[in-house]
Amino acid sequence: MQNQLHADVSETGVGPSREPSAQDQKKLDRKRWLRKLYGQRHLQIMALLGIVWMIIFNYIPMYGVIIAFKEFNIVKSIGEAPWVGLEHFKEFFSDEDFTNVMRNTLGISLLKLFIGFPLPIIFALFLNEIRSVRYKRTIQTISYLPHFLSWVILGGILMTWLADIGIINNILLALNIIDAPITYLAEPKYFWGIIITSDIWKELGWSAIIYLAAIASISPEMYEASTIDGAGRFQKMWYITLPSIKSTISILFILAVGGVLNSNFDQILVLRNSLNESASNVIDIFVYHTGMQNGRYSYAQAVALFKSVIAIILLLIANQVTKKLNDTSLF
Repeated sequence: MQNQLHADVSETGVGPSREPSAQDQKKLDRKRWLRKLYGQRHLQIMALLGIVWMIIFNYIPMYGVIIAFKEFNIVKSIGEAPWVGLEHFKEFFSDEDFTNVMRNTLGISLLKLFIGFPLPIIFALFLNEIRSVRYKRTIQTISYLPHFLSWVILGGILMTWLADIGIINNILLALNIIDAPITYLAEPKYFWGIIITSDIWKELGWSAIIYLAAIASISPEMYEASTIDGAGRFQKMWYITLPSIKSTISILFILAVGGVLNSNFDQILVLRNSLNESASNVIDIFVYHTGMQNGRYSYAQAVALFKSVIAIILLLIANQVTKKLNDTSLF
């Protein structure tokens, strides 16, 4: 330690007879920082590439947001497009599809939040209680697999299963639950249930990974002490496991609330059709059809910007609520 101190002092030209001045200390700290930066140069270069990628593809395109306040035409540049102010926002609020779009978006998203968010937690809690390592790994593998398949593939599987002669109808007919085959994707009343159920099926195992990782970090001594006190498995889950992972749950809940208006565009685009349009027309689909198919880029951008603003507001509210309830927040 003394040798390091003498070496650091000698680098600044200050003799051992006196303490370094404030200016010399700053120079010394700067040299230490440069040495540390050089020692981490490979990691810094990797991080720099990620930052450059984010600036190019995430921040520079933000300039295009201003077309929400203009009447943009692809023939002219963004700068040449005339300003229209909030006209596109007013048009969206008075659009005949506004009520239906918002109802479908909020309905699907809130149901996914209230049903789909707690299920991975419950799944992780019960999976953690399985003592057989082989059986536990088998369940994990089976539950993870759907996550790695795209919605194009899963959508094709679901459309086959839900067809008139699909496996779902065959099972229900064999059990005498229904009298005649049902074309589920042609009935708007079934669409929300199909979307929510299939989303849970695809993401349940994958969403539980982070909770399993948090549970694995809990000290085994806490469980051993509770066993000595006579606590059962459910008591351990309620009084030890859940309180220990509440910060993880809070952070993921904040992120889930911030994305509550994201109804999973890929999933709905694959499963929707003209027959279930009244139940499948969400904000993302509305923006896609308005912008890409109808060529109304400014109007579509205004709707997308409205969605982003609402998402930020919900994120801030959820962050403040969780901060007051259990002192956990993103910022």
